[in-house]
Amino acid sequence: MFAGRLVAIYVAPVAGAPMQARPSVNALTGVGLDGDRYATGLGTYSDPNRGPRDVTLIEREAVDAVRADGVAITEADTRRNLVTEGVPLNHLVAQTFRVGAVLLRGLRLSEPCVYLEQLTKIDGARSAFVHRGGLRATIIEGGELRIGDPVTPIHSL
Repeated sequence: MFAGRLVAIYVAPVAGAPMQARPSVNALTGVGLDGDRYATGLGTYSDPNRGPRDVTLIEREAVDAVRADGVAITEADTRRNLVTEGVPLNHLVAQTFRVGAVLLRGLRLSEPCVYLEQLTKIDGARSAFVHRGGLRATIIEGGELRIGDPVTPIHSL
């Protein structure tokens, strides 16, 4: 078990747009985060054949570790929607978990792609986040997400 929490929320209205910090956001079942590029189909990788892209999460600890390794990157630069603290995201693949009232299912690790370095122009960002780039998840039960919400595991699927 772990005791984690949501510490930041980001959305971008269209592909390549800067990530915008929000204190809260509505998570739409099977769709994504209200106002985010993947919920509206305007993301770089929006394609029904690529599988769900409802929401992405990253650990604050991973971003801090990458910065400690000398890569000058912010949480917003990672292009992930939700930043957690105290949550071992790699262990949530194929698991259901709650972020506040919202029920999510971890689908797969969200390994960094070349687009991250192209967009941010931060050398070494892609390789720095290998195996610690976060988690892709689908929204099973939507609702409002708020900074400070607890993150709790439910069970294996």
